[in-house]
Amino acid sequence: MRYRTTHIVRTGVALAALASCAMPVSAQSGTYPTRPIRFIVANSAGGGLDVVARLVSPAVTSALGQQIIIDNRAGATGSVAAELTAKAPPDGHTIMMGAIGNLAVNPHIYKGLGYDPTKDFAPITFAVSGSNVLVVHTSVPAKSVQELVALARSQPGKLVYGSSGSGNAGHLAAELLQSMSNTKMVHVPYKGGAPAMTALLGNEIQFIFASPSTAIPQVKAGRVRGLAVTTLKRSAMLPDVPTVAESGFPGYETDNWYGIVAPAKTPDAIVAVLNKEFTRALLIPENKQALLRSGLEAAPGTPEAFGKYMRAEYHKWGKLLAQIGVRGS
Repeated sequence: MRYRTTHIVRTGVALAALASCAMPVSAQSGTYPTRPIRFIVANSAGGGLDVVARLVSPAVTSALGQQIIIDNRAGATGSVAAELTAKAPPDGHTIMMGAIGNLAVNPHIYKGLGYDPTKDFAPITFAVSGSNVLVVHTSVPAKSVQELVALARSQPGKLVYGSSGSGNAGHLAAELLQSMSNTKMVHVPYKGGAPAMTALLGNEIQFIFASPSTAIPQVKAGRVRGLAVTTLKRSAMLPDVPTVAESGFPGYETDNWYGIVAPAKTPDAIVAVLNKEFTRALLIPENKQALLRSGLEAAPGTPEAFGKYMRAEYHKWGKLLAQIGVRGS
């Protein structure tokens, strides 16, 4: 299922439907919001989720008249952040910027999670869509995906890659490549994209599939080498970097998406206000351009559309992870 092909229509519907929403909105007691909003971000400062959350928060703060406070909660592929959000009071004063890992994949990786992504969240909006970038340390001799695969085949179980956590988009991208290339490499999860990139820059690992906001500055600075992007279309910011699919693995595709959710049972009126303001913030021309410079596309839509997409991703990746033998622990 491709979200980006219909997000323009969905955005128009969302804006039209919410045009009549006035601020402030009546909640169960008083008006909303009545105090600062805690915006939990499911990775460390400097990671892709953090970059997007900090980009859009000022506009939402201005619109709502209450401060948006970023609360970085890295760990367990976003499960720490997700559990905190799921257990927070459903009054709109706690929300989360999550991603494919904690919103669709984690139950297929970990046992005994303190939340269920299909039941414990009220979707607010899809936020951004983007490709991950396969980057290697400059000491790695591979200059293409095919050469990296050949290197992995010549040294089974020796090549080490990092990710922002088990079950996150970067980990899934590497697992899919291993499955399609019949290779075996060693996975080292980190508490976010920024720590994983730091490890790569320090030559502690050989490669990662990094978010564009994390990878592109390092590629352009020559500190790492970009081999491929994970979507079917090349990145406008890295036009000379091929896709994995065109690098000898047709059909390969993963999408590094982010979205915003609140605890389940958050009143529909509050969800509507948050959807309206985050949609506006994401579509501010300057913000859209800033996202594009990081290889990300703003793609907000209705809460209903995002909920449907989350469920589709949950089932899609659950099936793949079962097929390739990735199990919870």
